[in-house]
Amino acid sequence: MDKQALTRSNSDEYGHLAPLFEELQRLDSDDPRRTRLRDRLVTGYLPLAQHIAQRYSGKGIAKDDLIQVASIGVIHAVDRFDPGRGADFLSFAVPTVMGEVRRHFRDTSWPMRVPRRLQELRASINQADAELSQHLDRPATGAEVADHLGITESEVHEGYKAARAYRAVSLDESPFSDDERTPLAETLGAEDVALELVDDHESLMPLLQELPERERTILGLRYFGDMSQTRIAQEVGLSQMHVSRLLNRTLTELREGLNSAAS
Repeated sequence: MDKQALTRSNSDEYGHLAPLFEELQRLDSDDPRRTRLRDRLVTGYLPLAQHIAQRYSGKGIAKDDLIQVASIGVIHAVDRFDPGRGADFLSFAVPTVMGEVRRHFRDTSWPMRVPRRLQELRASINQADAELSQHLDRPATGAEVADHLGITESEVHEGYKAARAYRAVSLDESPFSDDERTPLAETLGAEDVALELVDDHESLMPLLQELPERERTILGLRYFGDMSQTRIAQEVGLSQMHVSRLLNRTLTELREGLNSAAS
């Protein structure tokens, strides 16, 4: 089902929400009713996140994770939509949410977790390398790439390092070009102290799944999205103080749940 078909299939389901955007637009920015209307819109359109997440499920990423990513896309779409431009919300929201999910797949397709900034930096450097090599008829230096992109040479080197994470090397391969060298697996070995955390991880997962969706989203944005409490507050439409209280309460509940599981 393409974007247009998905939009048409959901238009009747969400028709009652459309007038709320115009009502929201008429309110002053400091009107307390804005928060309530925004929450109604986000909550009302959350099934759209589930529909889109379902389309991408079974491709290597847990459906719950896809729903969370798509839900963030719905929040972005509600906050950015301008009914004055004439388009209906679903026509704007569907590509916005799908783009958020596709970026998540792009980010998690690397063998190692690399920040999006470094992924984009790597892509820019690769393009600059190709353009400069064609123009100079030789490989470009780091300084030339930096000058071409308007960044520092240290940022170029940072991008080169990020590129190394794009290809996973088999442990059965030699880390050197000489195939007669010892395989990488035979040069590695140490006691894995993280094994002690396996029990905690297995105990924590069901506790996370039992959290309300809002608390789970806030926790994910804080500890997996590395967002500040102020940024999270903007994303979910709460005050920073409220976000802080929810985080503290959630962490306390998780800690107590782990302690109960261990006893």
